[in-house]
Amino acid sequence: MPSAAFEAAAADVKNLKSKPTDEQLLELYGLYKQATAGDNDTTRPGTFDFKGKYKWDAWTALKGTSEADAEQKYIDLVNKLKEEHGF
Repeated sequence: MPSAAFEAAAADVKNLKSKPTDEQLLELYGLYKQATAGDNDTTRPGTFDFKGKYKWDAWTALKGTSEADAEQKYIDLVNKLKEEHGF
């Protein structure tokens, strides 16, 4: 069960004044999925699903990271993005 701080960070990231880079968005996605669902055990999307493959790769790269560690890294990244992009 995600912590209140994690839930708050997930809500805050939707209210940034400017959009994070694609790389930052993929990092957020991977950390969020790892924190909420654990290791990725799904099959990689097909050849023409480029966005799906990037997201799958971002999540799979975190395999072995504990849900608690992913949650803290997500919160830390959101705090960095709030400083960088405004909130």
